[in-house]
Amino acid sequence: MLPEILREELRLEPGDTLELESDGGSVTLRPVRSVSPLRKEHGVWVFRGSEKLSAGTTDTVLQDIRDERDDYNGGPLP
Repeated sequence: MLPEILREELRLEPGDTLELESDGGSVTLRPVRSVSPLRKEHGVWVFRGSEKLSAGTTDTVLQDIRDERDDYNGGPLP
């Protein structure tokens, strides 16, 4: 288990993937980051990118997320 201060500094969340690299007597762990600028952080979707997203793109992504949630939960809420 990594120390909390290190997890916070690297913005690691449960389920994040780490890449392991060994070089002689040293080992390096590196977070594997998603190529998508939109990711979930602390339960909230956050945009991390240099380019702006259009409202249409945001709406599409949010609808996809809602559809996945509904499929997982057995359908939309009444």
